[in-house]
Amino acid sequence: MKTDTGSTPQRPQRGGIRISLHARLSLIITALLALALMAGAAVWTSEARNTIHEETEAANRVAAQWLSVLVAETRRDPLQAETNLVSALHEIGRIRAHVIEASTASGELVYRSPGPTYKAGRSAPEWFAARLTPQLPLRHFATGELQLSLIPDPSRSVLDAWDDLRGLSGWCLALLLLAWVGSHAALNRALQPLRAIDDAFARGAAGHFDRRLAVGGVPELDRLAHSYNLLAERLDHSLANNTRLEADQRFARALQSHLEEDRRAIARELHDELAQGITAVRAIAGAIQQRSADQPGIHGSAQAIVSMAGQMHDGVRAILQRLRPPSLGHGGVDEAVKTLCEQWSALHPDIRLKCSTETPGREVDDALQLTVQRLLQEGLTNVVRHAGASEVEVALHCADSSIELRITDNGCGLGAPCTDDRPRYGLTGMQERTLALRGELRFEPAPRGGLSVCATLPLHTPTETTT
Repeated sequence: MKTDTGSTPQRPQRGGIRISLHARLSLIITALLALALMAGAAVWTSEARNTIHEETEAANRVAAQWLSVLVAETRRDPLQAETNLVSALHEIGRIRAHVIEASTASGELVYRSPGPTYKAGRSAPEWFAARLTPQLPLRHFATGELQLSLIPDPSRSVLDAWDDLRGLSGWCLALLLLAWVGSHAALNRALQPLRAIDDAFARGAAGHFDRRLAVGGVPELDRLAHSYNLLAERLDHSLANNTRLEADQRFARALQSHLEEDRRAIARELHDELAQGITAVRAIAGAIQQRSADQPGIHGSAQAIVSMAGQMHDGVRAILQRLRPPSLGHGGVDEAVKTLCEQWSALHPDIRLKCSTETPGREVDDALQLTVQRLLQEGLTNVVRHAGASEVEVALHCADSSIELRITDNGCGLGAPCTDDRPRYGLTGMQERTLALRGELRFEPAPRGGLSVCATLPLHTPTETTT
């Protein structure tokens, strides 16, 4: 299994403008504050309009009363009424928030009060003036040939309100800017644990779970940090277990490789030394047997030696078959299973064996084929030594991604000892061989009694390597 933990995970990229979380929160806080200020400005505008209306209306009543008195005074001298009225108006000048006009019956303008000297030359924007200017009726006073008109003119009050609004707007903008900067800094500090969480998850995505998150006092973030720490602990523990398991598997594979080498070396020694020696002894004993026909004692001993040498030769052949399986790569795993079953049946004719195999859909590597052969050898050996069975069935099933070897007998099973109560070390060896290839070994009761041993091994091509 190849593991790559050195690369840095790529974070998903999306199109468009991406705004950070604390920037979004800062914008939301500033926008809410701006809405509150706008609502306050609307309330202030409404209050200013009411104030201007009240001031203008009060000034209008005072001006109307004063004009009524002035008109009554000028009527005492009908000959000089118009002259006195115009002269009095010139002396008075401008009345607060009003314009006074005097015109003849034909509409000719005789007098108009002077313009305001307060903030002269300036006026509020039309849209603002239209919103704050109160709608008050015009008042007319008849004085003989002249007609006085009292016209409300709250433009100075409106201009004062406009200037106040401009000043408040400046302070509001400064407040919004300060709120933006303050909220940005506060959120940046408050969300600092999120950066640590983001870094921890990024490191975890790269396969490193050695970082732990500190508790910062925020309940929500503390719960998230606690959950992450638990997850990291378990993943770190799992990675450590996987590392140990891989190391154990590498050791098991190396051990099996050495065992196979030792088996082959022992097989060569048995074949080259012991088997040849037995053959030589048998040949010599045969020659003595032929030449000692007239000597019954020697002839009988030679005949016994020939018989014993034959039995020893058969025993060596059986040992060689167990130590050295059929050659790998010739005929495939199904042919190897058939060959082993035929050899075993020849050695144990009293046990009926049924063998059924399937051909794999692709080539099987040597390690897997050797494991299947060793499992079959050990399983059949256990049937002879421990099961006390009269029938055994071997089935090799080949799927797309795995091979299943099942050995089923009608013996006593694992529940109670039958012909042999010695420890079954062979089952442990079968388990170790199966785990070395990441397979699964199961021991199940057979349908007709006895034991069913099933090994499922993942199927790899020879070009696939496991490290």
